Amino acid sequence: MSGKRYGLLTERQYTVLKLRIAGKTQEEIARMLGTSRENISIIEKRAWRKIRLAEETLKYVKELLAVTKITIPSGTHLVQVPSLLIEAADRAGVKLKGNFTRIYDEIRFKAGDCVKGSHVVKPIDVVIYRDGTFEVINEEEADIRERIRGSRNF
Repeated sequence: MSGKRYGLLTERQYTVLKLRIAGKTQEEIARMLGTSRENISIIEKRAWRKIRLAEETLKYVKELLAVTKITIPSGTHLVQVPSLLIEAADRAGVKLKGNFTRIYDEIRFKAGDCVKGSHVVKPIDVVIYRDGTFEVINEEEADIRERIRGSRNF
């Protein structure tokens, strides 16, 4: 290994995660890398801990950068959503980056099962940032990431 880093991950941690995500067992990885399964377990556990800390840090930084959060209620027609976001951004003194189509598409595709057809069927949280960007806070994606982490046997 060359000592290259992948963000907060060491090259070894990155390699182990890459192989685990590809479906390799810790035992198989240990044989490939010439070490013990216990060592691979420790490397993987430390890598996931770093990832969780990085995600938590980003969450708090995003909260600092957010100027407002809007919840799109169930029953809202999707064509109403862009104007709701633009109005919320205006009230916060921010020029929203994105036209009607971009906002509509972003909500439609990132809200997951919160949208059926052309209507919101479960409330959708959207955060608007100081720079005018916005993000759909998709609890479903967060739950999936948590389940993936929880299913890994450290």
